[in-house]
Amino acid sequence: MSDNRKLLALLQRPLEPTFFPKDNGKTLIDLPESYLTDRYKPIGDTLQTRFSSDADTRIAVRASTLPDIAFAEAIPRRGDFSLFIPKHREIAGNLIDLFINQPDVDTLMSAGSYARDRLNLILFQYAMAVAIQHRPDTKNLNIPSFLELFPDSFVDPTVFPQLREEGAVVAQKDRITIDIQMNFTASDREDEQRLAYFREDIGVNLHHWHWHLVYPGEGPNSVVNKDRRGELFYYMHQQLIARYNCDRFCNRLARVRPLTSLREALPEGYFPKIVRSFTNRAFPARPQNTILRDLNRIEENVVLTINDIERWGSRIAESIDGGYVVAPGGNRIPLDEQTGIDVLGNIMEPSALSVNSQYYGNYHGHMHNLIAYSHDPENRFLEGYGVVGEFQTAMRDPAFYRLHAQVDNMFHRYKRTLQPYNSNQLGYAGVQIQSFGVQLNRANAPANVLLTYWQRSQINLSTGLDFGPEGNVFASFTHLQHAPFTYRFTVNNTSGAARRGTCRIFIAPKVDERNTPLTMDEQRLLMVELDKFRVNLTPGTNNLVRRSEQSSVTIPYERDLPSVGLSNVNLPETEQFRFCNCGWPHHLLLPKGSAEGMKFDLFLMISNFADDTVNQEFDENINCNDSHSFCGIRDQLYPDKRHMGYPFDRRIPVAVRTLTDFTRPNSNMSNIEVNIRFTNLVIART
Repeated sequence: MSDNRKLLALLQRPLEPTFFPKDNGKTLIDLPESYLTDRYKPIGDTLQTRFSSDADTRIAVRASTLPDIAFAEAIPRRGDFSLFIPKHREIAGNLIDLFINQPDVDTLMSAGSYARDRLNLILFQYAMAVAIQHRPDTKNLNIPSFLELFPDSFVDPTVFPQLREEGAVVAQKDRITIDIQMNFTASDREDEQRLAYFREDIGVNLHHWHWHLVYPGEGPNSVVNKDRRGELFYYMHQQLIARYNCDRFCNRLARVRPLTSLREALPEGYFPKIVRSFTNRAFPARPQNTILRDLNRIEENVVLTINDIERWGSRIAESIDGGYVVAPGGNRIPLDEQTGIDVLGNIMEPSALSVNSQYYGNYHGHMHNLIAYSHDPENRFLEGYGVVGEFQTAMRDPAFYRLHAQVDNMFHRYKRTLQPYNSNQLGYAGVQIQSFGVQLNRANAPANVLLTYWQRSQINLSTGLDFGPEGNVFASFTHLQHAPFTYRFTVNNTSGAARRGTCRIFIAPKVDERNTPLTMDEQRLLMVELDKFRVNLTPGTNNLVRRSEQSSVTIPYERDLPSVGLSNVNLPETEQFRFCNCGWPHHLLLPKGSAEGMKFDLFLMISNFADDTVNQEFDENINCNDSHSFCGIRDQLYPDKRHMGYPFDRRIPVAVRTLTDFTRPNSNMSNIEVNIRFTNLVIART
């Protein structure tokens, strides 16, 4: 194979050696003998003979100058790798740079083949995936879902022996689906377990991993410095907290408490019960009421004190209040209305774009580490980090949401320094929303009533069963789902000319867990973006229809699970998966609601396109553009000039007491009450 598709062979079954047959035995990578590791060099001839007979496709790796990967070998091959650890993040950035700078695909294949069997498994997969996505000669390739590579990060480990047995003993046509049980991490005596369906959802955790894959914090500037990257870090995580709090209310739990004090015991415990196949160790647990302590993890170079994090937080808060950040040398960079949130986001994460990492430190990242190592802060017992220490598992832990609620509060502190939007920024003269409603896609469905339920779906885990059976091995899991629905609204354009607008749809709870009405300021922070799209308005009446599955926020469940097999890479349906894995899982578009029905406010706004446009056209129906609210558009500007979260990202005048007060003066806005009913039934995906 001479084209870039051969790189996909490096992104399969990461525990198996590179020379081991790929793609269910159909593909073989022929390595030069010098590329074999010390373990296999003495038996190189035997290996070539043993595995070569059944392969349909052979990939010849060209021997070339061996890449200098000594810097990356500092991370043990079968040890922990975390992008929250500064040392690991720097190594990952350098490895991405090495892969990006290979002159052509053949040389990249050669360098990757040599590095794959020598480097940390997750480090290699991460760096190669980022490089492939950002090289002009490979960016059309279908990057595999992390679930395909490391299913043990997402799935109850008790199913893997069953899957291996089924695959080894039973012929493909007779294999049954192995069921993954819900709620395997705690009993209903633990209140936080009511949100396990959200925190432990496969799609949610894949989204978090893939967002950080698209927006890496380290690497070449062309890879890291994407349009409004810092603001996207703020907005994507702010929306996570808003969605989480909505579902907490649905389950009669109070909104998540920010981690304002690092010196108080952490009441939330978490016992993940996730066993990693490449270390054969479980993620450590964190008991209830754990005391956070200074870290002295010399081996990972994670040495910090609680004082450090508090000092960085104080400096960020002081800069927000002062209206500027301090660059090296003392120069002041204003936190202005246009770019302030972007500057702040890059400081807070932090990314390589932080204006002064020495002064502002690693506030968000080291809070992750403080919690992740709380069970063994000095490496006294040789325990690795907890699930909060990795992007792909962090959202499983209740402490993740407390941490990000605190980070969120810092961003809100900045937003409160800005003036509320004025009438010119909110209105759109000549555009009147005359009616607005939503309805399930079924005959005689009542107006403004939405439905959620449990759905059982299947996933093929065969590509993650290293040294396991060939063919497909399916498991089923249960997740929240909603019935499809449609927005319908009528807009009167009285301007006498054709107009363009941006429709923005948000949903927010009306009451908290105690059924107490929320104030407008509370409600705006809980606004969840459901959709954003452009409309053309002819003079007079316009009847507009928008289906829920067209959401600009979400991706369909199927896109999380593309096949990386070389044998089907040319099939038309694989086109939709290219660089498209970033997006919120569509099955969690709506909050859960409740059995008796929970009332929400649904908000619609049509803003003036002239104030929204970044002077670039895009088609949301083209693959990869449909989840742009959280993920932007590849190689282009973020397709909305407004601040992310507009019009609810800023404080609202005190005189505005309710959402109706907010919409009443603006004919281009409307809000209705919707009822979300949850049915406690499990329906199989058809």
